[in-house]
Amino acid sequence: MENMLWDDVISLQPDVWLWGGDAIYADTDDMLKMKKDYEMQYQQKGYTKLSEKVTILGTWDDHDYGKNDAGAEYAYKKESQQLFLDFLKVDQSDPRRTREGVYHSQEFKTPKGTVKVILLDTRYHRTALTRKDKKYVPNTFNEGTLLGTKQWEWLTQELTNSTADFTIIMSSIQVLSSQHRFEKWANFPHEVSRLFQLLKTSQAKNVIFLSGDRHISEFSKTTIKNVPYPVIDFTSSGLTHAYKGFTSEENKFRDGHVVFTESYGVLQFNFEQKKVIFQMRGNGNSILQEISQTYP
Repeated sequence: MENMLWDDVISLQPDVWLWGGDAIYADTDDMLKMKKDYEMQYQQKGYTKLSEKVTILGTWDDHDYGKNDAGAEYAYKKESQQLFLDFLKVDQSDPRRTREGVYHSQEFKTPKGTVKVILLDTRYHRTALTRKDKKYVPNTFNEGTLLGTKQWEWLTQELTNSTADFTIIMSSIQVLSSQHRFEKWANFPHEVSRLFQLLKTSQAKNVIFLSGDRHISEFSKTTIKNVPYPVIDFTSSGLTHAYKGFTSEENKFRDGHVVFTESYGVLQFNFEQKKVIFQMRGNGNSILQEISQTYP
């Protein structure tokens, strides 16, 4: 069945398409099945057309990684990594083919300014979650990791050395929303503290977080001491499956309301005004919710 949103995406003539995870629902140890799932996704007419016109980057989440809520323990992560990179048409000489994890960065330069895109891998090195009463809860022992040692070192360099006007960090799981029972950065509070500290010390300009996973879309916003702009986490999730039974959920960082119908996210950059417009768009390119932010 053809996704109803690809024609809308194409009509906007985007410069870049970013996968935030769960491009397929493989959930398998059978790599032949996973390969076929990727082929089915790629062969959708709308997506094939998009891939011919637009730069496509992405990271994975649990279902295209291979197992629901899985982390470092997943036995076939090396094999699934290669299939994911095949899906993205990543060259065999690319560093992602030999490193542990699909994390990656790329700069997009325009005559008016530069946007750096950093894609994190929150699966390959992630240690076990803490579960209590069928919920994932924060690890209070300051142990475990989301990114692993090498990826943290890499991220530190990517932010510290960046001269881009804006920096997008794609995390498959939510960075700011902390009160729900599912996967989130807040399950590793020491990793959140480390990330926020890195925003301060690196002095990377105008960092924006993107996330997925939840089958809902929402904007989360907070301020961090000594970071001279509000930090936004734009969760866009539900390209094919939305949580239509959604009723309510606490999120002290939420800006606006929750969208729980099929949608995709759009970022529009205005370099002269140092302004970004964030949009959730639905079928027919209807704007379901929009915010804007001006940066220093």
